[in-house]
Amino acid sequence: MPKPRERILSTAMVLFHRQGYNNTGINQIIDEADVSKASFYQHFKSKDDLCIEFLNRRYDYWVSELEKFTSESKTLQEKLQKSFDFLIHMNEREDFRGCSFLNILSEIPADKEEIHKVIRHHKNKLREGFNEDIQNDITSAHIYLLFESSILTSQLYRSNELIEKSKIIVHDLLNTPH
Repeated sequence: MPKPRERILSTAMVLFHRQGYNNTGINQIIDEADVSKASFYQHFKSKDDLCIEFLNRRYDYWVSELEKFTSESKTLQEKLQKSFDFLIHMNEREDFRGCSFLNILSEIPADKEEIHKVIRHHKNKLREGFNEDIQNDITSAHIYLLFESSILTSQLYRSNELIEKSKIIVHDLLNTPH
């Protein structure tokens, strides 16, 4: 059986992603992870600390899956198309749950600065990845915004339609002289 810290994290990964941050209580995590309250607080000072660990783990998982999904790409165009295909893949796999970061962002007040800082950091890393690949600030910003909005709108409409349209826009952007 995994150690208590790992059970707490695994449980939080599922519950925060499925139910959201506010709808998941510490007592539910403790019960489902089969740990004592003392054990929980031995590993995490608060639910916010657990949330930060969740966000870091979720980011690592998501990025590694995205990299695997796009690793066979031969061109930038193909890599970007596959990045959007990855969103479709994740929607099918996770039933249009959307972005854990944006979901939590929508649930927490502005005074939870540490959580906001972690979310911004991870979103900036994604944005920097587009910048490194595309090497054009305006085009990469445009594609990053399409990518983020594709996640949101597919969750909202429970449809991949706008991801498919974003792929066409990305193709056109990359093939239009600037």
